Amino acid sequence: MTGSRVVALGHYQPSKVLTNDDLAAMVDTSDEWIRSRAGIRTRHVAGPDEPVDELAAHAAAKALAAAGLTAADIDLVLVATSTAVDRSPNMAARVAARLGMGSPAVMDLNVVCAGFTHALATADHTLRAGAASRALVIGADKMADIVDWTDRSTCVLVGDGAGAAVVESVPDGREPGIGPVLWGSVPEMGHAVRIEGTPPRFAQEGQAVYRWATTQLPPIARKVCERAGVAPEDLAAVVLHQANLRIIEPLAQKIGAVNAVVARDVVDSGNTSAGSIPMALSKLVERGDIGSGDPVLLFGFGGNLSYAGQVIRCP
Repeated sequence: MTGSRVVALGHYQPSKVLTNDDLAAMVDTSDEWIRSRAGIRTRHVAGPDEPVDELAAHAAAKALAAAGLTAADIDLVLVATSTAVDRSPNMAARVAARLGMGSPAVMDLNVVCAGFTHALATADHTLRAGAASRALVIGADKMADIVDWTDRSTCVLVGDGAGAAVVESVPDGREPGIGPVLWGSVPEMGHAVRIEGTPPRFAQEGQAVYRWATTQLPPIARKVCERAGVAPEDLAAVVLHQANLRIIEPLAQKIGAVNAVVARDVVDSGNTSAGSIPMALSKLVERGDIGSGDPVLLFGFGGNLSYAGQVIRCP
C-alpha cells in the first residue's frame, strides 16, 4: 500500500455544560478573567457514570456511520488518552466491546495532548505496512476526573470529549490522504505539564508552555507542511491542539497559513487533551467550513512537551 486516508470523522461531548459564570460560583474567578487568559466561554463535563471509553465509543460510532461502515469492517482500534482509570482492559478494547467488534488489534497511546496525531501516524504506518486495512483512531479524555476543581489556574481550562477518525489504506497508484508525520519531544521539560499523584491531578507551568508553543513550534509546523509538499498559504484549515486561544492564534499566524480556517473549538469546549484535534476537525467538516480533498494541517502538542503533526486531505 502507498498510504492511507481519513474517510470519515465523528465527535461526542457530554450534555452537561459548565459556563464561566458557573465556575465563578465555585472558585475565585470570573468570565472576564477566563476569557482574557484562555479565550474559553464554556466546556462540557462528563458525569461519574460517563467513563472515557463511553465518550470514545460514541464518537467512533458516529465516524463509522459517516463512513457507511460497520464495526466488523475495522481491524485496528487506537485510542489516544491520558485519563484512563484502569490499566486493563485498555480503552481500545473497551471501545471494541461496546461497538461489538470481532477481533481487532487494540492499543492505547498516552502522549497526552499530542495523542491523536501520534495515533493517526501510527495507524498510517500500520496500514502502509499491510498489518491492517481499516482503523478507528480515537482521541478521548475526561479531564474532569483529574483536575482540582479548587485550583482556578487549571480547572477553568479543561473539558471532556472525544473525536474519532476512520482511516483506510490507499492502494498503489492512488494519492495518499495522510502526509508524513513530524514528531518529537523535549523530555527534560516534561515537568511543564503533569498528571501525577494518587489520585492523579493535572498541573502545568503555563508560562513555560506558552513560550515553548509560540516560539519553538512554528518552524516545526512549517516543516510538517514542507514534508507534505504543501505551502502554508495553500492550507484550507489549521487544526492545532485546542489548549488556549492565546496559544492557538499566534501559533497559527506564525505558521503562515494566511488563507486557512483556524479551528477555535477551545472557545466552546475548553482543553479536551487528546480529544481536541479530532473534535475540532469533525466540527469543521460537519459545518461545511472545509471541503472534501482540502489540505488540513493537524498539529498536536503538550504533555512531555511532545508534538506531532501531519497534513491530511479532508474526507
